[in-house]
Amino acid sequence: MYQEKSLHEHILLRPDAYIGSIKEHTQPLWVFEKGEMVYRRTTYVPGLCKIFEEILMNAVDNKRTDPSMDSIIVKIDVDQNTISVRNNGNGVPVAQLEEKNVYIPELVFGCLLTSSHFDDNTTGGRTGYGAKLTNIFSTRFTIETNLNRYEHEKIVFTRNMKEKSTPVVTTCESIDKWTEVTFEPDLEMFHISKIGKDTVALMEKRIVECAACLGETVKVTINDTLLEVNSFNDYVDLYLGANSSRNDPLPRMTVKVNDKWEICVSLSKDKFQQISFVNSIATTKGGPHVDYVTTQIIDFITNSVKKKMNYAKVETDNVKKHMWVFVNCVIDHPVFDWLKETLIFPESSFGSKCKLSKDILKKDENPGMVKQLLSWATSKHGKDLDLGIEKLVDANKAGGEDSKLCTLILTEGDSAKTLVMTGLSFLSDESRELYGVFPLQGKLMNVRGASEDKINKNKKIQQLKTILGLENGKEYGNLRYGHVMIMTDQDHDGFHIKGLIINLFHVMWPELLERDPSFLCEFVTPIVKATHEDGKKETFFSMPELKKWKNNLLPNDIPRWTYKTYKGLGTSSDEEAQTYFENISIHKRDFLWQNEDDGKAIDLAFNSDKPEDRRTWLKNYTFINKELILFSKEDNRRSIPEMIDGLKPGQRKTLFCSLARDWKTECKVSVLTAHAIDRSDYNHGEQSLASTIIKMAQDYVGSSNVNLLLPMGQFGSQIFGGQDAASARYLYTMISPATRALFHKDDDVLLAWMDGDNQRMIEPKWYIPIIPTVLVNGCEGIGTGWSTFVPKYSTKDVIKNIMRLMSGEALEPMVPSYRGFKGTITETEGGFITKGVFEKNIQNSTIRITELPIKHLSNYKKFLHVLKTEEKFIKEIRDNSSRSSIDILLTLSRENMEIADEDIYTKLKLRTKILTTNMNLFDPTSQEEIKKYGSPLDSKINSVFLRLEIY
Repeated sequence: MYQEKSLHEHILLRPDAYIGSIKEHTQPLWVFEKGEMVYRRTTYVPGLCKIFEEILMNAVDNKRTDPSMDSIIVKIDVDQNTISVRNNGNGVPVAQLEEKNVYIPELVFGCLLTSSHFDDNTTGGRTGYGAKLTNIFSTRFTIETNLNRYEHEKIVFTRNMKEKSTPVVTTCESIDKWTEVTFEPDLEMFHISKIGKDTVALMEKRIVECAACLGETVKVTINDTLLEVNSFNDYVDLYLGANSSRNDPLPRMTVKVNDKWEICVSLSKDKFQQISFVNSIATTKGGPHVDYVTTQIIDFITNSVKKKMNYAKVETDNVKKHMWVFVNCVIDHPVFDWLKETLIFPESSFGSKCKLSKDILKKDENPGMVKQLLSWATSKHGKDLDLGIEKLVDANKAGGEDSKLCTLILTEGDSAKTLVMTGLSFLSDESRELYGVFPLQGKLMNVRGASEDKINKNKKIQQLKTILGLENGKEYGNLRYGHVMIMTDQDHDGFHIKGLIINLFHVMWPELLERDPSFLCEFVTPIVKATHEDGKKETFFSMPELKKWKNNLLPNDIPRWTYKTYKGLGTSSDEEAQTYFENISIHKRDFLWQNEDDGKAIDLAFNSDKPEDRRTWLKNYTFINKELILFSKEDNRRSIPEMIDGLKPGQRKTLFCSLARDWKTECKVSVLTAHAIDRSDYNHGEQSLASTIIKMAQDYVGSSNVNLLLPMGQFGSQIFGGQDAASARYLYTMISPATRALFHKDDDVLLAWMDGDNQRMIEPKWYIPIIPTVLVNGCEGIGTGWSTFVPKYSTKDVIKNIMRLMSGEALEPMVPSYRGFKGTITETEGGFITKGVFEKNIQNSTIRITELPIKHLSNYKKFLHVLKTEEKFIKEIRDNSSRSSIDILLTLSRENMEIADEDIYTKLKLRTKILTTNMNLFDPTSQEEIKKYGSPLDSKINSVFLRLEIY
């Protein structure tokens, strides 16, 4: 339905777009507390802080229009839910606009898109919203202004600026000039019953910031207490000075460059920090003004290092991460993002310069801030500058006298690295210097059985060797690090990565695994957190641990628990990161080498020559790392379908969500992917599920005989084996009409539905299709110790044999059949031979290929190109194939045209073999067991009888 809203209505309807979130948020922030700045976990309402700032900035801006202003008085009464801001000096004129028949204060504070600052160079508010937003989000909003004894006006707005009183203009005895705004925030709109103490602490911090920017010419009071912050230096000292958690102040370089720029730079713990103001507005997310200052200092540092160490590779990010920059500047006509958190304004338009000359920076070396950065960058503890390894955060003490105490934390990717960096920032300076971090960005190579040449060419392994100071086959007394800590997701893929790292050291440096204290350890994080309705919490580090705990719950207590699954380390918040590292002993687990049996177990898990042994291991195991077997079992679950429905978990989840939504109108594949992830508790990569959905909709020759979803868009072609499908965000799909016929709605009540997170029903353990879909659509997959391949068979042939089975007749052997396939399929030992179709034209020296065999090369055109450019067998290639048909014309030399037809099948790879000896499927009648089926008729019989049994 199309609706037209007034601007006032739109602001109330979409407050997030104007003042930020109107709900409570919790995150670590700096707050003003007991006379100092404290970084702590804070619960506040961003929108409430924003409407307070709008009124405060009105008072601050008045200083720029009236330099005689020397007082700002702020009162916050939480009990009465009132906030007032009063400033002296010239205010809004008490005069009436004849053309509008309205007083100017009423216009400025009660009419949207009005402002006296539209053309102002250096004020903070220039949008025409400002104080009106405060008015709109208040139940009562009062303006009083006094210009002299003859001009005093008071006006009251109520009900979110929907109603206003008649302006009262009076005379008064005072000759003082002042303006006061008092407002009562609409607490119900902000989903709170009372302004919280953390919100007040943030408001007070903002007042302190304004006092610092205004300087000593303006006295600022909070609830009758005069602030002692009279300069930017005073303000910076609240962060860097000695305080309750630090006996000595941090080193700093402070420079007032000119009337419009003053800066301070100090040292930070392993991550760049900035606190900045533009025209007294706090740019909490920085911008070009911060980059402008930071770049000059970094350039000075890096150039100085290069002069002293011309061989050093100085990465600017490695210098920047040690900097804490404070900037206070005045910029002409500044432009901000909507919430004024970031300056979005080019340096060329600042209207002033902040040049930090070499003389300024050199003079500061004796006080020490720049000197310490230089010392750090040139010392042997700054090894990450020398190693030149991207994304490595090297421990400051790695490679030095305390290297044995250092730990290198290996993460899967960048988000996990960010979690580690956040957690480390809460450690003491002494402890922090002992930790390095390196993201692997994927799985390590399985080095067991790999050639030395292949290992040496692996970039990630070579980087690890450099970071640790390792060499192939060499024993070590001292390394750059004394320990390696593995920090992966607590899912099955994370277990696999963990196993690959252990495998690497066991193959290449086994003596390191036998060290005591242990060289290898892991950092475990929760995979699920459960919360009871009474607030009680439980944390679980593995799914078996969660399952065991759930089984012991009383039936009436089960629905009282809610669950949060941590699909990756990136799910954890800053507060959780702090908790992890402040309690590191709880999360750290050493890998202790017991005896050679441990080595045999690792060899069994990763030796490619022992798949049969791994099958036994998966059934009966006492493996040192019980987590690794969870990956292997899950790997099989994801790779090998159930016999009863022929579906893998990702396919079953997609089918469940498609049937549940009854998706009969087209939707984007990306939308269905997101819905399936949320609705079915899918815990793997989004891209993986999107790929599954695309394959379920593909209908080219060789894909599915009955595609369960309909393709709407470019879902891939036969010649590329579907790999040329468009991105999920461009594709549309919907449920196929045939799908509900295969998976009948009346069967739903018979299915074994599973419970997901928070006791919500998700997909069934398996579906019971009316015919064996595993034969109709086939399947293929490679797991751990197991693989499977089931050819596709004609739907008609499958149905005929079911009818024979129901009539007690003998079943007839079936030949694989692929929808639309124009080639031939003939039986051979252990399977079938499929052949494509070609036509020879001796006269024109051409071969026209009109069909490719089943399971042909996924990039057949690339193969033909090799025959043309490298083997010179083909002279010219013309490809007129479409998405659903093959038409490739090859021109050969007359000599090559003499090749026999059978040899053409071989030369052009137009013949393939599909096996019927590897039909391994999960057996629904057993627990976690994979069963080998000798023929498609075996699975058909089992499927039919199981369906009958369920009925």
